[in-house]
Formats: sequence, C-alpha cells, structure tokens
Amino acid sequence: MHLYRQVTKSIRMATVVKIPKQGQSVESCILTEWYKEVGDPVSKGDLLYAYETDKAAFEEEAPEDGVLLVRFYEAGDEVPVLQNVAVLGEDGESVEAFRPDGASPAETAVEIPLDIEDQTAVPLQSQPNLSREGEMITISPRARRIAKEKRVVIETIQGTGPGGRIIERDVIEAVRQGKRLTPLAQKKMEAEGLVVPGTANVPYGKIASGDLVEQSDRDGSFTDVPLSNVRKIIANAMYQSLQNSAQLTHHLSANASVMLQLRREVKSRQKEGYPYNITLNDMVCYAVICALKQHPDANAHFLGSTVRKFDRVNLGLAVDTERGLMVPALINADGLSLSALSVKLKELAEDSKQGDISPDLLIPEAASFTVSNLGNYGVEMFTPVINLPQVAILGVNTIIQRPTTLADGSYGFQPFIGLSLTYDHRAIDGGPATLFLAEIKNEIEKLSSELL
Repeated sequence: MHLYRQVTKSIRMATVVKIPKQGQSVESCILTEWYKEVGDPVSKGDLLYAYETDKAAFEEEAPEDGVLLVRFYEAGDEVPVLQNVAVLGEDGESVEAFRPDGASPAETAVEIPLDIEDQTAVPLQSQPNLSREGEMITISPRARRIAKEKRVVIETIQGTGPGGRIIERDVIEAVRQGKRLTPLAQKKMEAEGLVVPGTANVPYGKIASGDLVEQSDRDGSFTDVPLSNVRKIIANAMYQSLQNSAQLTHHLSANASVMLQLRREVKSRQKEGYPYNITLNDMVCYAVICALKQHPDANAHFLGSTVRKFDRVNLGLAVDTERGLMVPALINADGLSLSALSVKLKELAEDSKQGDISPDLLIPEAASFTVSNLGNYGVEMFTPVINLPQVAILGVNTIIQRPTTLADGSYGFQPFIGLSLTYDHRAIDGGPATLFLAEIKNEIEKLSSELL
C-alpha cells in the first residue's frame, strides 16, 4: 500500500513540459537557451527556456510549480514539435515514463554523488592523452564518461588528481560552472574540425556552435563566423529561387509629387489628432494592391504545370530584423482601406522584429505577391529575388529629383520613385509584366487625400 501511494503521488505531481507547435508548417524547433538548471525550484509562469523556428523566436513559461527534475534536450538541439523536453515535479520523482523516444542518456539529468572519490581511475600511464597548449592531459575513465555525457570541454579543466589527472569531481565542478558544449556545437566540432577559441568568454557558460572557430596558423588575421539557422534558410531560399526560375527585372519610375504631398498632409493632420501615421511605403503597397486587382496574372503562384491565380491579395512585406530578413504575409490585404492597411503593415513588421509573428505567415506560400522597399537606404536600383512559388516581386527604390516636363510645358525637376519588378518569365511574359508595372506607376501618381 505504501508503495502504491508513492507511485500515485509521482504520477499526480510530475508535469511534463513540451515544445509547443507554432503553426501548421512547423515540424521542429531549435532549443536555444535554458533559463533553469536541473534541480532549480520553478514557479508557475517562470521562463523555462527559449526556442526558435526557422524565423521566429519564442519563450516558454513553466506550466506548474515544482522542481526541474530533468532536461531531455540541451541548447542547440533540434526538437520535434510537441516533444517532451523536461519534467517538473518533486525531488525523487521518477521521470522515465516521460522520456521521449530516442533521447539518449547524454540528454538527461545525470545524478552523480558529489562526495564520492574516483576509485576507478587506472594508472596514469594507461590513460589516453589529450593536449592543452603543449601540456599532456590525463583523465580517468569515469571522468571521461561523465565529460562525454555532459559534453564538457576537457581542455578547460584543471585536474586535481595525482599528477594533475582529471578525476570525477573535477568534471562535476566543470558541469556546475557550465564548461560544456551544446549538442549542436559538439556535432559541428567533430564533423567540421572546429575548435573552441581561446577567448575570455568561452571557458564559462555553455559553448554554442556559434562560438566555435576554424583552426588557423594565422592568429587574428581573420574570423570565421558560422551561419545562423535563419541565415542558412535565407541563403538556401535565395539560391533555389534563382536556380529554379526564369527571373527578369524591369525598372520604371513614378512621379512621387502627389505621394509626398499626401505624406505632408498626414503629418499636418497628426498635429490635429489624426490617428494614422501613413508612410510612403504604405502608399506604395496600396498602389500595388490596386494594380494587382487589375492584373491578376502577377497575383499568382507558379506550380510547374499550372499557375494558381488568387482572387484575394495576400501581400508579403520584406522586413529587416536582427535575426535576418523576414517576409510575413498580410492576408486579404485588398479588403483594407489605406489607413487600415497602414496599421496592419506596422503590426506585421513589429511582430516580426519581436519574434511574435506566426510561422504560418512567413512561408512563401502564404503571400501571393511581395514588396521589398530599400528606399530608406538610398538604393537607386536593385534586383529583388522572387519568393517562390510567387511569380513576381516589386522592389521599391529611393526618391530622386529628375528633370521632366512640367504642366506648363517648361522644364524642371520633379521627385521620382524607382520601381523594380522581378517576374518569373515561365509564368508571365514581358508585355503583361510591363503593363502591370506601368499600372503600379499610374496608381502611385493618382493617390489623393480622399484616401485618408
């Protein structure tokens, strides 16, 4: 009866912590950081860990009070969604029932008696040797096993055993100090021949894959920076886009006089309480939506043997964030007024920068057409790359004063905004693409204060 009560209590108290599913398109996440160590007390609502999908970052809170009994994965691991990553409960509770399939002992808590001396060390001369700045390193079998399980960087440990041999207690202390590699760093170091750099920030704290560097005899002459997960995804998407489509870019300029006047009017009205901060980019996006309604061939996906034309405009907006370029989609953007569009685009951009954007809005299939604006950077002309399977993308350039014929027949300078349309020639011919670009120009030049 006593045993039955103990088991019942364990089942009732233990709480499993899972990786949430962030959107239908997300199948796995990268666990980036733990905020709690095994054995730490945890209160409901405390931040437990951080994780990221291919483009968005999230933090997960503790669902209940308890002690963090075990972590099945460490920072850097790729974890399937809805997978068990940790267990909360009371000291002594069993966690075996929650262990995910395929989780190795190295990914779980290691219970080691801290007061036991290493009695299994073999003689010094029989130990495999490591090198540390010309010094030979010896380590006992038990210490080596623990170091391997906990991914401790052996070269950072000073042994306290006979002859400076590293023994069990040295590795345990290194674990407490955090002298260890993340699983991803361990794999990259072994597979790519990378090393832990001799910099001050490395000996303590978890050593992630981004901390590793290539071996080089030319100390300080260069720095190899590993690509982040987001950068790899962006790079692959751009490469695949250019390799698997027939892309061509047309350039055209639109007179921005009316648009600039409209922007001045917005600023003037804001002083009187006007609630909307409608920007030039908002106006361009509104013009693009109007043009897409008249040219549905550009509001489409190329699917190999078919072209899928959309009845509604799902507008993709390129947003520059600290984690890389993101292109969230504004669904049914064609049903919004200029002011409502302005609000939604700002919310979309802010959510992307904060990492709160839904992953389902970031996949290329979510948008039917994309706008990328580099005008704020002073770019006069560029070639945007299509987000396949979309068939086109508009690049927006900076505004330049150019000579033109004025209404009275005289010559003068007027502000012109550059437009760069890249389209997939497999889906659209040059003529229809040019007409679509010309319609965007026309929509920009006929903007009026009636839209405010």
